[in-house]
Amino acid sequence: MPYVLVGDVVMSLAFGPRNGTGPLDSQLSAFAVGLPLAAITSLFPLTRPMSVAAARALCGVDGDRLADGPARTRAAKGRTAAWFTLHLAFGGVIAGMSLAVPPFAAVLIMLPVFAGLRDSGLPELFDHTWVLVLSPVAGVACLLALAGCAAGAGTLLARWAPELLGPTPEDRLAAAEARAADLAVRNRLARELHDSVGHALSAVTLQASAARRVLDSDPEFVREALAAIEDTTRRTVGELDAVLGVLRECEGAGTSPAPTLAELDGLLRRTRAGGLRVTATVAVDATALPPLVSREAYRIVQEGLSNALKHAGDQVTVTLRIEVTGKELEITLENAVPRTAAPRPGGGHGLRGIADRARLLGGTTGTGAVDGVWRLHVRLPVERATTSEGPA
Repeated sequence: MPYVLVGDVVMSLAFGPRNGTGPLDSQLSAFAVGLPLAAITSLFPLTRPMSVAAARALCGVDGDRLADGPARTRAAKGRTAAWFTLHLAFGGVIAGMSLAVPPFAAVLIMLPVFAGLRDSGLPELFDHTWVLVLSPVAGVACLLALAGCAAGAGTLLARWAPELLGPTPEDRLAAAEARAADLAVRNRLARELHDSVGHALSAVTLQASAARRVLDSDPEFVREALAAIEDTTRRTVGELDAVLGVLRECEGAGTSPAPTLAELDGLLRRTRAGGLRVTATVAVDATALPPLVSREAYRIVQEGLSNALKHAGDQVTVTLRIEVTGKELEITLENAVPRTAAPRPGGGHGLRGIADRARLLGGTTGTGAVDGVWRLHVRLPVERATTSEGPA
């Protein structure tokens, strides 16, 4: 109605009041002028969100088939303008029919009953008997036609809504990038939780088990194991706070930083306190490594030791070597495979996490058992990480 009123004003200013035309001609002219105005106003950013909300609520269109947010590209704005104009055009036509058809249909239905209606200036055609007999049928047909037009307009708009208000290729690309970023964050959180909390639980379990076995015979070992359990759990709580800080989108705000290879001695000490024999050869200056490589290398070593705790137990010796060869940091963990070793139900995520960490840095991972020795070998490029260092 506002667009029609503006169109009527424009027509009056351009051609004078009515200009000798009838009411219907004047209304159609105002309607024709109002539609282009509607197309222009549809370029406002809020038009598409409001149109999408209307299509979801009134047309029953699945929300996943419609785009969210304002139209940003030229193609999206053009499609939104087409929808908005069609919507108002159909609405204007159906509104005009709804105002005119029901009273006219009511007159046709009541015409044979009320003689006064025939004397109210109707054409002479309505004086014929056959017209009076058919006029109620015509009145009902007019009402049915109005209902059919309204239903047909709604069906067409519901069919066109996904085409005109659906996401453009740019919208789909932006949504895919957002989902990929969210998935990357979720995967990173899963790796961090698995590596830090999983390793801590494995180490604490082994340390408590070893302390229980020698509780009466070796009190000194029990004290060391309990101290290692206390240290492990305290550090794990700090690492868990860091991970939860990322989850709350406030990483670094009052949270503990992720550990690096500079803290490798503490990891080895806590692991040995649980009874696992670890021989380590570290031929690298941890402080000289890029922080990202140092953090990921720490997690890789932690997960490798955790796998040894879970699958090999404390009856084997784990050999750890960390060195820089050329432009790559090499991490190698080896341990004998116990004859009684059996696959752990639900396992397998640790090695996948190691492979993911190495792949994200452009490195490689090799695992497998050869001649009764399980070997984990990881290569991480140092130079590439130096040039592409970013937030971890």
